[in-house]
Amino acid sequence: MQIFEELVSKLKKHEVDNFKGWLHQVAKNHCLMQLRTPRNMKTVEFNTELMQSEENVHLNGVLEKEEHFKKMEFCLGTLTDKQQEAIRLFYLEGKCYNEITEMTGQDWNQVRSLIQNGRRNLKNCMEKNETALRIQ
Repeated sequence: MQIFEELVSKLKKHEVDNFKGWLHQVAKNHCLMQLRTPRNMKTVEFNTELMQSEENVHLNGVLEKEEHFKKMEFCLGTLTDKQQEAIRLFYLEGKCYNEITEMTGQDWNQVRSLIQNGRRNLKNCMEKNETALRIQ
């Protein structure tokens, strides 16, 4: 209702070419102003002792990444030599399919197939190792 009340006064002041867009903007601005009113700006005190230390979170993330990289390196070793080479060139060295075909002498479709199959096998191996670690 408040927006419609505003429209009556604002339409007298402004020349509107695109009513739909203008109405949307007026409604959006009205809502933003309502959110900014002091009664909506509530502060809540919290106990800093309940917060987790940033250092521990950062360290956990680093350890998880290191463990993930170890699993990935192990799983890369389970791939065939051609798949392993294609995956390393494409993902780790950032080579495109055409560059890999030139480097390896393989057909473009063969390179694409090696990358797709290698990625699938790598994913399956990582998932299998993830579930095996959870069971232990």
